[in-house]
Amino acid sequence: MVKKNKKKIVCLTAYSKNIAKILDKHCDIILVGDSLANVLYGMKNTHKVKLSTIILHSISVRKGIQKSLMVVDMPKGTYNNPSQAKKNAKLIVKKTRCDAVKIESNSKNFKIIKEITKARIPVMGHIGYTPQFKKKFKVEGKNDNEIKNLIKQATSIEKAGAFSIVLECITPNTAKAISNLLNIPTIGIGSSSFCDGQILVTDDLLGLSGFYPKFVKKYANLNTSIEKAVKKYSKEVKAKIFPNNKNFLYGK
Repeated sequence: MVKKNKKKIVCLTAYSKNIAKILDKHCDIILVGDSLANVLYGMKNTHKVKLSTIILHSISVRKGIQKSLMVVDMPKGTYNNPSQAKKNAKLIVKKTRCDAVKIESNSKNFKIIKEITKARIPVMGHIGYTPQFKKKFKVEGKNDNEIKNLIKQATSIEKAGAFSIVLECITPNTAKAISNLLNIPTIGIGSSSFCDGQILVTDDLLGLSGFYPKFVKKYANLNTSIEKAVKKYSKEVKAKIFPNNKNFLYGK
């Protein structure tokens, strides 16, 4: 992608056409993440998101994108083996017209990436904290064994044919080492500025999700803005101020 030019890659998540249309003006990559499980559906984790749900949201997102690269998360359980993975990846591309799919590493599914890329479907990898496979959150790359394991995963994912890789919650030194080693771009989330690009969940940076770990910077507080608007609407309805004559479709 843009690694050769040393230009930072801008990535965000979207789950609908309206948000995607805004992001498309400023992002290089838009990810339809399985994070919609938490953000939209109030689930405790991403483990029970259905493929059909991801596809429906992706169809909506596709309508809002003109220039950005659209990547779709493959939900947990949809790429347990190469045959299943290829079948579901093809279905995602056919239904959503996305540009690539993303799968999380469990340290041994490199053949699955290779199988999908052999079908001419670009794959984005994902190492570090991988919510589909790890129940407990922790920063990785703190000791030699973790560093070696992460580097091994990253190089294996690149060798399998992935076009980029997400580094989630990895120590700065490890993220730097991996980014310098790989020929494909690294996209960081909670993994320092040494990565070739950055991604965040859009609802987090807008102050909508209620999830604000240290690595998330809130660029807006839409929770407050929305509540203020709804409060004003409620007050005007009760006071019979809204709707008024200006809001009538016809007549007086």
